[in-house]
Amino acid sequence: MFLRAKNRLKDGKKHRYWSIVENRRIQGKSIVQRQVLHLGEINDSQKAAWCKTIDVFQEDKIESKQIAIFPEDSQAPPLACDIVRIKLNEIHVRNPRQWGACWLACLLWDQLNFDEFWKDKLPPSRKGTSWLNVFKTLVCYRLIDPGSEWRLHRQWYERSAMADLLGEDFGLVQIDKLYRCMDKLLQHKEAMFSFLQQRWKALFDVKFDVLLYDLTSTYFECDPPESGKRKFGYSRDKRSDCVQVVIALIVTPEGFPLAYEVMPGNTSDKTTLDDFLKKIEEQYGKYDRIWLMDRGIPTEETLTKMRKSEYPIHYLVGSPRGHLSKLEKEFIKLPWEKARDSVDTKLLAHEGEVYILTRSNGRVNKERSMRKRHLKKLWRRLHELQEQKLTRDQLLIKLGAAKKEAGRAYSLVIIKLPEKDEEVSKKTFTFTLDKERLSIVRRREGHYLLRSNLAGEKPAKVWEYYIQLIEIEQAFKELKNDLSIRPIYHQEDYRIESHIFISFVSYCLQVNLKQRLRALAPGLTPLAVIEKFAEMQMVIVVIFNF
Repeated sequence: MFLRAKNRLKDGKKHRYWSIVENRRIQGKSIVQRQVLHLGEINDSQKAAWCKTIDVFQEDKIESKQIAIFPEDSQAPPLACDIVRIKLNEIHVRNPRQWGACWLACLLWDQLNFDEFWKDKLPPSRKGTSWLNVFKTLVCYRLIDPGSEWRLHRQWYERSAMADLLGEDFGLVQIDKLYRCMDKLLQHKEAMFSFLQQRWKALFDVKFDVLLYDLTSTYFECDPPESGKRKFGYSRDKRSDCVQVVIALIVTPEGFPLAYEVMPGNTSDKTTLDDFLKKIEEQYGKYDRIWLMDRGIPTEETLTKMRKSEYPIHYLVGSPRGHLSKLEKEFIKLPWEKARDSVDTKLLAHEGEVYILTRSNGRVNKERSMRKRHLKKLWRRLHELQEQKLTRDQLLIKLGAAKKEAGRAYSLVIIKLPEKDEEVSKKTFTFTLDKERLSIVRRREGHYLLRSNLAGEKPAKVWEYYIQLIEIEQAFKELKNDLSIRPIYHQEDYRIESHIFISFVSYCLQVNLKQRLRALAPGLTPLAVIEKFAEMQMVIVVIFNF
């Protein structure tokens, strides 16, 4: 910073006006000058005082200089440093903007070396627009305070310090530039996945011999018609009234994301795995991996292919409850092995696979409590319906609502309905508890069956593999809650996928922060840290010296 004078002729007299000016280097551009403060006409003593002040606040000086600030009406004691007197009633704070979280997001970006990857893929435009900085702003915005691109353009950018950190002005986030930048991203998605794998390995020594695979869905808040990948389907968000897309995600057991794919909203889970295995092989090569999946994903045909593959492809998946009925007699003969204080396991080899039966005391208590609560509520509702004067059709409608609310507990009650022409009464409408089925349910509560081709592994070790699936559930939770990937407001498929891609890159920054917190402050979450940093503000303080 320095003082600059401008001479002006006013009313036949020559006036000299002073300003504080700083030089700023814009990324990819030349040095520009910015007026920091207009001082007006000042005398020689005031000029000398301002020169001292500038000397103290000079950022590029290697040596620092200390000054003491005192109000103009107070007596300063003898000090070894310079003294500057200020007018307290004329101190003004201007243009406060959020700085801390923006700085943290840029630091996480730099640690992943994303500039190195994207600088050649997002070169500046002929008019000087830095597409790399536009993309960085979109990613940091999604991490810090997620919302629509329109909100970024109208509100958030001016209230943040991204312009100061990137050396840009408001023109960076014109709404058309945000959308044009989004259109440039998807062609580099596959290369980004490969680069990301290298960075996880270099930073955290991540192994990729165990991979977690699962799917989720995200919906559209507006009411667009079904077109492209926007389809009605099974909604994990309980928004069956909205069209949606399905997202398949792969993470490591530590939670490091590797790849994802966007699919039509009506995609069945069972149809996705085969194609995804081929994509992973093409992207990362054929390798001895263990795939952890939920029970609804693989089909028998896919599992057979994995077992008979020319190179080892191991899997560990949940198994439907129907398999437990077929194998229950054989499991009874086997002893329980302790996997954890409250978890026991059994391992059974069967037709080239191993089945692991797991019993969790905590899960027993949870499932039993839920079953009792639903059954009591259903029983009370059935008694209420017996007392009401209803037609047979009205009774069927109310029973349908009760069945939906009761869930699996409804199958524990044997209900006798009146015939088509019979009147509804306590004689024609009766219900009893199915004690035989209840005893089977009680015996299986807290039990679940796993299925794998990992021969030679102890059941406790296999169970430890399986519980790592909570990491991918946590990934979906953070994508939807912390990064607000839902709802989506875009209409075109390429914009929809760009929105998800930006959310994925933001999630990579969040995972980077999470891993560093695990070593330094295990009790803190990334969201809590970002909120704390967001309290740090950048302000312009205008001080009038005496």
